[in-house]
Amino acid sequence: MEKVLFEGSLNINRRRFLSNLSIGLGSAALGSLLIPGLFDGSSPEDASFMPGIPHFAPKAKRVIYLFQNGAPSQLESFDYKPKLNAMMGQELPESIRSGQRLTGMTSGQKSFPLVGSYYKFNQHGQSGAWVSELFPYMAKIVDDLCIVKSMNTDAINHDPALTFFQTGSQQGNRASMGSWVSYGLGTENKNLPAFCVLLSRGKGNGQGVYSKLWSNGFLDSIHQGVQFSSGENPILYLQDPEGMDRATRRKMLDQVAALNEINYKDFGDPEIAAKIQQYEMAYRMQTAVPDIMDVSKEPDDIVKLYGADCLQPGTYAANCLLARKLSENGVRFIQLYHQGWDQHGNLPNEMKGQAKDVDQASAALITDLKQRGLLDETLVIWGGEFGRTNYCQGRIIVDNYGRDHHPRCFSIWMAGGGIKPGTVYGETDEFGYNITRDPVHVHDFHATVLHLLGLDHERLTFRHQGRRYRLTDVGGNVIRGIMS
Repeated sequence: MEKVLFEGSLNINRRRFLSNLSIGLGSAALGSLLIPGLFDGSSPEDASFMPGIPHFAPKAKRVIYLFQNGAPSQLESFDYKPKLNAMMGQELPESIRSGQRLTGMTSGQKSFPLVGSYYKFNQHGQSGAWVSELFPYMAKIVDDLCIVKSMNTDAINHDPALTFFQTGSQQGNRASMGSWVSYGLGTENKNLPAFCVLLSRGKGNGQGVYSKLWSNGFLDSIHQGVQFSSGENPILYLQDPEGMDRATRRKMLDQVAALNEINYKDFGDPEIAAKIQQYEMAYRMQTAVPDIMDVSKEPDDIVKLYGADCLQPGTYAANCLLARKLSENGVRFIQLYHQGWDQHGNLPNEMKGQAKDVDQASAALITDLKQRGLLDETLVIWGGEFGRTNYCQGRIIVDNYGRDHHPRCFSIWMAGGGIKPGTVYGETDEFGYNITRDPVHVHDFHATVLHLLGLDHERLTFRHQGRRYRLTDVGGNVIRGIMS
């Protein structure tokens, strides 16, 4: 039989050569399916990083982030501090505050009277976690949650704090968390964006939410978050223009793509390639999005689970249900923003309404994902941009007090996707002012979320203007104590 001689003294016959060749072709074909664009001639900025391939085995495939914009008070939710009730009206000891900075809203106060929670706390579940009576539905699923009570941040005002949580920087023009995930992992569904954004608003004092929070920054624009609205057209300009049928639309897009490809060959601008992808994505979304937005086919038990508001587009409950549908259809990162948590005054009344808006639907999302077998692969996060002070802003009125911004310690919860359920991580002092155990900085939080998705935060980088940027800037440690 004819032999084939290879350099390196490897001597094999034709049959073995053809057999190995077929395996190689099969691997190449599989690679092109798993990693779209693998053989399109493009190469990543960092040769050690291949978009679409995790650095190691992930515990989660996707993220649903329930961001409570305006900063809910940890002292009325998950961080029970009975001493504050016992010392109601007494001065915050200087040894506790230690001259830490204040906002402009309380820097002029001559005294800092302690104020306890107007609402009662009880222990729930096998974990025995303390939960405020404002959140009875979350209390029922507390054994599915990991409550982190030792979050801390660098920012003391809303806009920089919110931007910091979403981008890893207090300044704008940086890539958002969802964009980094899209860049690192790509999409699971070619008919939907990898990163979607949903907005809702409560009745409380709201803070602004801006598109910079879901910006792609210096990453290709294909990674920018796509905002869904509650109107008749959930994504603007997605539908065919009046008088144009699908066939004509397809022909027009093909012609535009051909012109863009000519420009791309001439100039090599990656934004031209991104624009081609965006046009194609919009065309495919015309079919996928209306079906996902339609909740009329949801069974009665699901509507009852989320509450009647889930049938009203634009509500928090409707967005939680939509987040589940987007997630089960392969969207990598779903970002919800619910405004109205900025209670500088009238906290007992306003926070009661805000809690009612989100409590049932947040718990329902966890239950829904769990009963569908999706919770183990979906990381769900609930929390705001910082916490609230243990002292009253202004004069204490027992049923009408307010709390100022507090970046030193606050609470969030996480569930599913590799998180250890039924746990409480970190602790604060008896005044609820400083962290006493297991601090978690925003950079640590980002590093941990990326790790659960199979991404090393120090390797997920992008070179821009001569510097390698990453979501965690120059900090961040993976918090393994909250991982299962």
